[in-house]
Amino acid sequence: MAVEHTSEPKQGVVTPVPSTEDMGWVEPYRVTTPDEFLEQVKRHVRYTLAKEWATLSLENMLMAVSLAVRDLLVERMLETERRFYKADAKRVYYLSMEFLVGRSLGNNLTNLGIYELCRDALESLGYDLEEIRETERDAALGNGGLGRLAACFLDSLATLNYPGFGYGINYEYGLFRQEIKDGFQVEAPDAWRTRPSPWLIDRSDEAVHVPLYGHITHVQDDHGAPRVVWTGCKHIIGVPADMVIVGYGAKTINYLRLYTAKASEEFDFQRFNEGNYMEAVAEKIATENISKVLYPSDAVDAGRELRLLQEYFFVACAIRDIVRRYLRRHATFDEFPQKVAIQLNDTHPTLAIAELMRLLLDEHRLPWQKAWEVTEATFGFTNHTLMPEALEKWPEELLYRVLPRHLLIIQEINRRFLDQVKRRWPNDEQRLHRMSIFEEHDGRRFIRMANLAIIGSHKVNGVAKLHSDLVKSRLVPDFYELWPDKFLNVTNGVTQRRWLLKANPGLADLLNETIGEGWITNLEELRQIEPFVGDRSFRQRFAMIKRHNKERLARIIKETTGIDVDPTTQFDVMVKRIHEYKRQLLMALRAIHEYLCIVEDRIDPPVPRTLIFGGKAAPGYWAAKQIIKLINELSHIINHDPRVKGRLKVVFLPDYRVSLAEKIIPAADLSEQISTAGTEACGTSNMKFAMNGALTVCTYDGGNIEIIESVGEENVFLFGHRAEELDALRPTYNPWDLYNSNAAIRRVMDCFNSDRLFHRHAPMFHWVFNALLNQGDRYFVLADFEQYILASQRAARLYTQQDEWLKKAILNVARMGRFSSDRSIQEYAEKIWRIHPVD
Repeated sequence: MAVEHTSEPKQGVVTPVPSTEDMGWVEPYRVTTPDEFLEQVKRHVRYTLAKEWATLSLENMLMAVSLAVRDLLVERMLETERRFYKADAKRVYYLSMEFLVGRSLGNNLTNLGIYELCRDALESLGYDLEEIRETERDAALGNGGLGRLAACFLDSLATLNYPGFGYGINYEYGLFRQEIKDGFQVEAPDAWRTRPSPWLIDRSDEAVHVPLYGHITHVQDDHGAPRVVWTGCKHIIGVPADMVIVGYGAKTINYLRLYTAKASEEFDFQRFNEGNYMEAVAEKIATENISKVLYPSDAVDAGRELRLLQEYFFVACAIRDIVRRYLRRHATFDEFPQKVAIQLNDTHPTLAIAELMRLLLDEHRLPWQKAWEVTEATFGFTNHTLMPEALEKWPEELLYRVLPRHLLIIQEINRRFLDQVKRRWPNDEQRLHRMSIFEEHDGRRFIRMANLAIIGSHKVNGVAKLHSDLVKSRLVPDFYELWPDKFLNVTNGVTQRRWLLKANPGLADLLNETIGEGWITNLEELRQIEPFVGDRSFRQRFAMIKRHNKERLARIIKETTGIDVDPTTQFDVMVKRIHEYKRQLLMALRAIHEYLCIVEDRIDPPVPRTLIFGGKAAPGYWAAKQIIKLINELSHIINHDPRVKGRLKVVFLPDYRVSLAEKIIPAADLSEQISTAGTEACGTSNMKFAMNGALTVCTYDGGNIEIIESVGEENVFLFGHRAEELDALRPTYNPWDLYNSNAAIRRVMDCFNSDRLFHRHAPMFHWVFNALLNQGDRYFVLADFEQYILASQRAARLYTQQDEWLKKAILNVARMGRFSSDRSIQEYAEKIWRIHPVD
């Protein structure tokens, strides 16, 4: 069944460590002057692009500059691999469906330390580096916080000199490009790879074959022992390309390996000659759909099957590649867990557990117990959700058809695990049902991927203190009772190099001049700016930087939406994936309340405000898409009403992505982190905003709790019920009681049940009234409404006292040290992966 690869060493054959001379090593070349850099750019213009200077477009210049930068990275990347190889260092492999890396040129120039050199070189030719950077497309390899976290982690792994690598899919179109038409989200293809990426290094010589479908036969080997053989498979090819990941200072350059699906046969030549042209390439098209789009809709059977194919495809490629690399140095699997750590970023890569077992059992003939010990000691699992409905489940019949061998392996894992549970808790059938990998529902059996991930991993972590506690007490308490030492917390973090040094150069320069550059690699050093809170000149410079960032964002808003916004107003920002639990709807209700206070009550707000929203809704998520429509309708109504001119505006910025976030976050005055308590795992935008001097309006949820502990409750605007309070309230909660007793709630909600506000589309928004009043208000929007209004009013009043506001904003920056992804990675390295830096 297995496909042999001539480049793979056989088990028992150890490849010797090559010497520097054997590898033909040269000292990585460097550029030290703008002229030297320009020579490299000119070389690529002439010999790579085959262009004349006079005919260059901005895209041509972007490619030439990027290739010149890549040249500076290649030798360092090869030297990094030689260093890791020589040390036979334990490596960690981070498996994720998403890596939201954004644009690469500016980040790579910054981490190389040649940003100014490149800027000066291009200016000498009349080119603006910022204009060239804006030409680069965001790499469409992710959607939201899950993918951005993975990208931050890769940056920290390289900066801290850890042998750490990512594995994912080289999506052709990513999720989608969001357009807004008549207020509605419209999904358009995000064709980021229409031109070759200079940051992807072709590794097609390391392609792997991935089996699918087929059937199982039971045979005996030469010694009479039973064997399972997977035969009649269809094979697809995973073709890798490596995206360079540059650590700060460029001592270590790791990579993110991304796979593209290719057909094993390009087309059926006989059918082509017979004139059946579409049938001849049908298999090729179907195969390549696997790496076409991130998260294809699972509303239909074909979409569900494609999602399963995606998840298995990338983990099968990754596991075979990891095993192949390990066997270059080791003859047996005895040391595999001492040399390899694999981290599952949420449940999407969980089939990697079954795939490693398959390779160990079927191809390398390890006995079950030995294979399981190796597997369990290798994997770690990060949980990212507290919502049972968000935990992946696959129909057993689908797995039987697509991955019959893996289904057998999962069944055996489950049988052995349940035997262990029975020994611990005899005659507890309900517990067995809860802990089983298999769940029965309406006569069908489903595979619970979270249960498989927990069983097959030696460590399971949440991503914030509250989240980790709720994983143990609410989500999977039975597993925690069985294995209390398996569960731990590693709070998320973000890389300050992307989200402060690069995204906010003005603030970064102020920090460098004031406390030096140590914070770039040790964010705790930001504490040193605390004494400057009382320095008037420091506050004035801080305020000028914020104003400059707001002016830049105001220009982007005008160019993107046509809306004029005043940078002297308070920029109140909520940008993140649109979901009911994140409660963009609550902020929209507040916008209605503030609008009605102005136009009906004739009450001027303490401070003029611009409410800025952004985020994508999943294509099949009706309510989220309706929330986007609601926000845009409010924008139309409020922004065109002369009675609120200069007092309130609402903006929805389309196509939220990393490069746009880098412009929005440094410009924010207020950061809205208002999820229902007990629903957000952690969040990372809260950290990015606070790091850039925004004050946070927040609930006691996810990472907000730890931000409050770090910056002080007096420096945020906290409101709302806590998770334990909502647990107590839930059985008796009746939102109609609030409607009947609270005039402000009643007035806002009546807007959704009449044409009082939404004259153009009144019936379209009746669902809000029904969802919040007749259907129980699942996310307690109305329960937290009054406290939210009060918190927002406190933020408005404080903004009128600019000196006090600036002091709190500076303290937020100063106390964000523990929210660097560097700290997160060091905790993973010490507590889960057991890896060490290789300097």
